[in-house]
Amino acid sequence: MLVFLLALALVLSGLSLGRWQLSRAEQKLTAQAAVEAQASKPALDNAQLLADTPVSHLYRSAVLRGQWIPGQTVLLDNRPMEGRVGFYVLTPFLLEGSKSSVMVQRGWIPRNFENRADVPQVASPTGVVVLVGRITPPPGALYDLGTQPEGQIRQNVDLKQFASAAGIDLLTEISVQQTDAVSGGLLQHWPVVNVGVDKHYGYAFQWFALAALIAGLYAWFQIIRPRISRPKD
Repeated sequence: MLVFLLALALVLSGLSLGRWQLSRAEQKLTAQAAVEAQASKPALDNAQLLADTPVSHLYRSAVLRGQWIPGQTVLLDNRPMEGRVGFYVLTPFLLEGSKSSVMVQRGWIPRNFENRADVPQVASPTGVVVLVGRITPPPGALYDLGTQPEGQIRQNVDLKQFASAAGIDLLTEISVQQTDAVSGGLLQHWPVVNVGVDKHYGYAFQWFALAALIAGLYAWFQIIRPRISRPKD
């Protein structure tokens, strides 16, 4: 009886966890559909971006007018693109007709590993320019050891701290990934947004398979095998 109860508990646990993974997959599918719906909407302009909560515009395309803020370019270190490690180039962009700025992920540039002190120089056009890109969350944070120096090369950037230090009015909940050709030679092969549905299907399969295995082993060792090995009269 104890073996039966243990096997039953394990089978039910496996089935429950498998169903939970399927429900997570459904949630991720809904999220992916929302991302794709946002991407299909018309491009935002300055006024539309500022007219609503910035995060409501995530993953929409945008065509913005404004000026690069000189002297505020940041290089995020250890950022891969196309299998190589280098820098993400970030520069705040002052939106025309307002005092608000947005941080722009302008693209990727390789690092000089022979001379790590060599800081790449990225030119920022002066005057009013047109920026084409898409609204994204701020750059993700990488694990770092201790406090990073607040110089041009950084491991991570906290937009609220950056705005306070730079003395600018910055939209800190979003950034813009630049996608136009006017990038100064920077690579802009940004990763496609993927909410990770496949992994949940994989986990669900594993849990269902484990439940089936436990049920099969119980049936074999507790029911089928004893009957087969029972002496015939």
